[in-house]
Amino acid sequence: MDKKIFEMHAEICKVFTNPKRLEIISLLRDGEKTVNDLTELAGVPQANVSQHLTVLRQNNVVTTRRNGANIYYKIANPKILQACDLMREVLLEKLAENEELVKRML
Repeated sequence: MDKKIFEMHAEICKVFTNPKRLEIISLLRDGEKTVNDLTELAGVPQANVSQHLTVLRQNNVVTTRRNGANIYYKIANPKILQACDLMREVLLEKLAENEELVKRML
């Protein structure tokens, strides 16, 4: 495979290394939201949410739409949510395996 694709893949994966960004992605699952919406839902300062949204926007994970004074953010491609869901499933399976191992050891 082309090395450039691996480099691009690594760059986009860096976006998903921050738990707060993953939470923001999850909050956008149900549709577009403003910075104020996300600030309230995530329980972090607006400046923090704005920084994360900038990273997500620069990496084409979210897109924006302006309506008056408000900017609405939404997931750019539903496959992003599918990728997050797959990783969550892998993690949950691993947790279940670990729990089963602990039960057998007791």
